Amino acid sequence: MAEAHSKAKGPDPILLTLFANRFMSVAEAMGRSLQQTAISTNIKERLDFSCALFAPDGDLVANAPFIPIHLGSMSFAVKYQMNLYGKELKEGDVLMTNSPHAGGSHLPDITIITPVFHPTSKEIIFFTASRGHHADIGGILPGSMPPTSVNLFEEGAEIVSFKIVNNGVFDREGLLDYMCEKPAQYPGSSGCRNINDVESDLKAQISANHKGVQLIRAIVDEYGLETVQEYMYHIRTNAENSVRRLLQDVVKRAGTNILTATDYLDDGSPIHLEVNIDEKTGSAHLDFSGTGCEVRGNLNAPISVVHSAVIYCMRAMLDSDIPLNAGCLVPLTIKIPERSLLSPSRTAAVCAGNVLTSQRIVDVVLNAFHACAASQGCTNNLTFGAGGKDKEGRHVAGWGYYETIAGGSGAGPGWHGTSGVHTHITNTRIGDVEILERRYPVLIHQFGLREGSAGVGKWSGGEGVVREIEMMEGMQVSILSERRTRQPYGMEGGGPGGLGRNTWVKQPRKEDGDSVQRHINIGGKATVWMGKGDRLVIETPGGGAWGVGEEQEKENHHVRAWEPRGSLAERAAAQAAFGP
Repeated sequence: MAEAHSKAKGPDPILLTLFANRFMSVAEAMGRSLQQTAISTNIKERLDFSCALFAPDGDLVANAPFIPIHLGSMSFAVKYQMNLYGKELKEGDVLMTNSPHAGGSHLPDITIITPVFHPTSKEIIFFTASRGHHADIGGILPGSMPPTSVNLFEEGAEIVSFKIVNNGVFDREGLLDYMCEKPAQYPGSSGCRNINDVESDLKAQISANHKGVQLIRAIVDEYGLETVQEYMYHIRTNAENSVRRLLQDVVKRAGTNILTATDYLDDGSPIHLEVNIDEKTGSAHLDFSGTGCEVRGNLNAPISVVHSAVIYCMRAMLDSDIPLNAGCLVPLTIKIPERSLLSPSRTAAVCAGNVLTSQRIVDVVLNAFHACAASQGCTNNLTFGAGGKDKEGRHVAGWGYYETIAGGSGAGPGWHGTSGVHTHITNTRIGDVEILERRYPVLIHQFGLREGSAGVGKWSGGEGVVREIEMMEGMQVSILSERRTRQPYGMEGGGPGGLGRNTWVKQPRKEDGDSVQRHINIGGKATVWMGKGDRLVIETPGGGAWGVGEEQEKENHHVRAWEPRGSLAERAAAQAAFGP
């Protein structure tokens, strides 16, 4: 019956919904496989990964609700590899890449791409891909997110393209060369400090992709390739039309087709946007001219990250429930000035651009569309660890840990912001306290909402959080954060969210000449060697408020009954569901 469906009649709405959910289910199954088979805290517990299905032309078809910053940019990576290999790819090949020059976001995000071949014609009919954040891939500091990096080589291993599986054979020697040997060639840099974990997680990504290959082939066997690909394009067209209607509604609501907004990074670099909407066609031109030049630090963002932020905003502003896919970008043209911080040079440092500048891009886009007040505008990236090279320059096995920390979301016309959540382009968890303390030499003293950090208005912003960590042995600790000097904006007269702050509580030591405990503000971007007993107190920003006037009854909008959450609670719930 599906094969007999006529294109001339347009898509069957039931089949359209069916295929949208079938495609999403492929990505969801890939994600479950990856989580279950990975071993690192970053992927297994924090869920810092994404899985998606791509068309033979490399466009995003469907995804599960993973990490928005991954999903919008992975298409760039798939298309780069397609152009690089052409028709040379064969059954049993799996590609690995992380270079920002090749569609990557930042180096710790490693993408694994698997082509799906037709069983008889041997043509590529789909791609499955997964991207995971690996806690250490070398570079000048444990965690591979150095606050002080000024070029790409300091941030770890860069892989433009590597066949990690060639004709069905896993290339471990090539992996060790890319991950351990090449990064260590640069002055002050180390190779991967925990290659065993990275290798295991990469194999988990390969397995997850294979799961997706099996599932999409099953769908093709059930409905036929013609019908499957027909509805793949119908889903994309549906997303395109939804965005066109959104843009037309924006013009009617705003009374103008020209929208502008500017916001600033903590270093003063501007991000400027002008949106010109064609109401007749429902298309828009987004022009980032006026954005600041490339910066010496690592706040530069690859163009794939800019597109990710834009496609996320378009999807977030839609009322309809559609999968995030390439159709959301079809009505848009995006102009990014060359050699700006949104289109940096080949060797520019970018590790913070993916996690911090991307948040500011979202703030600017949502401000231009007058959608809501600013959220925390940060991901509060914390890394700590040890190992790398000894004094003689020899490689020393070590470890690294990475996490992002929640804050407050912005309020909007009719809703309060949410407290203590990851916002916008990030959708990860934070490490469970029990697991963190069991696996790493740290102790969590407090982790809770930060009272007084929310913007105040008719609709209040969400509260940030406080996370206080004690180091149980000496280690290198780094923080990459924003909104430490410029508050998240409110809208329609609402108050701004509170600034974040990072404080080093340093214990007295004779060798330092200290006799009393010191509280040191280390700023938004810093790396310090912390001794045993030292603590880091991270206070994250709150969200901006919406509206002025007498404050509405909040009904304790961020207060709710405590409930167990995290991986341990999920396991207990799953066991209870199946009974004794």
